[in-house]
Amino acid sequence: MRLDIQRTPMMPATTYRLAGVLNAGKGLISKGELDGGDTEYAAMNVLRVNQVVMRKLTAWEGPITVVSAEFDRFVVSNEFPTFTLGPELVPDWMRHVCRSPRLWAEMKNRVSGTVQRRKRLNPEQLLQIQFPIPPRDVQVRIVEVLDAVDDQIIALDSEANAAEAAAGAIAESILDHYARVRIGNYLDRIEGGRSPRAVDTPPAENEKGVLKVSAVAAFHFAADESKKLAPGTEMSESAEVRAGDVLVTRASGTINRVGAACRVPSDVRGGLYLSDKTLRMVPADGIDPDFLVIAMALSTVRRQIAMAASGSASMKNISQSKIAELKVPRPELAEQRKVASMILSMYSFGAVSRAEANRLRQVRAALLSGLLDRTIDIESAELEV
Repeated sequence: MRLDIQRTPMMPATTYRLAGVLNAGKGLISKGELDGGDTEYAAMNVLRVNQVVMRKLTAWEGPITVVSAEFDRFVVSNEFPTFTLGPELVPDWMRHVCRSPRLWAEMKNRVSGTVQRRKRLNPEQLLQIQFPIPPRDVQVRIVEVLDAVDDQIIALDSEANAAEAAAGAIAESILDHYARVRIGNYLDRIEGGRSPRAVDTPPAENEKGVLKVSAVAAFHFAADESKKLAPGTEMSESAEVRAGDVLVTRASGTINRVGAACRVPSDVRGGLYLSDKTLRMVPADGIDPDFLVIAMALSTVRRQIAMAASGSASMKNISQSKIAELKVPRPELAEQRKVASMILSMYSFGAVSRAEANRLRQVRAALLSGLLDRTIDIESAELEV
């Protein structure tokens, strides 16, 4: 491919559609419209369908993609150079190449600059990267195989989203007529951890670790989202995560993750500890732990959390005292268990679909890697899919 940039002047009283490039080859995103008189740029780059566009800044994150038809004629700053593909390349094949960790690694190896977050990849450095290019007919077959996997991933994600949406709607309907009480009335206490010295790698089975914020999501606990404790760091036994715990996030970079609650599964490994951003809610007598998780996900409670959260745009948080003041429905214990059993079974169906989608993502990554480095031939890939 070759560098091919078309510039357009920014004219006052003229509207332009602005785009951004997502990391990991995930495509483009609309950033809305702007008036040419409201920007400091005298001119901007124009995107054209089937071109490649990349972001020079933080290029190791894989901000590169092929322009789809819906983003034709959008504009980007001069931080986003564009390239026209040669006749040897099928645009959809290049689209898949842009989603390859191998390409991102090559981009990372060529960035220049002294400050990590300000390092850039220049167009000339991108064009130095070499990949084996199969014949166009083989490229087309590769695209068909990978698109088939992508379609299945999308279908499974849709199934999971539908199951979760239905579960939420049913829970809202069943619990709507119950009186609301302070969630603090449900709890014996709330316990927290601390922020210890840690290494940003997952702990081995025989090593201790502290939970990252991403370990706790609504209805889902991810033990592998943890960091290894630094040598010599000790944690209180009371902060160790135990099977059956109800965990909740105290802080997160996005408000949707603040106040997210889940149960810790029975097979959780030992040696994992609460951080200062994760809390344990200890239910009092008369409250079912699974129902507590469901109550925290109700839209009425999520709205309360959004209003109670404080902090900056990049880090929202909610205090233990404000969690205790949240108003939730309180049916009798037998009804709690009945509701919890029904709703969690629906979420379990969604979790199975999501797990299968994640497995297929791994299959897709392995297929793409093998097809690019020729350890997998297209005939084998077609049979596999």
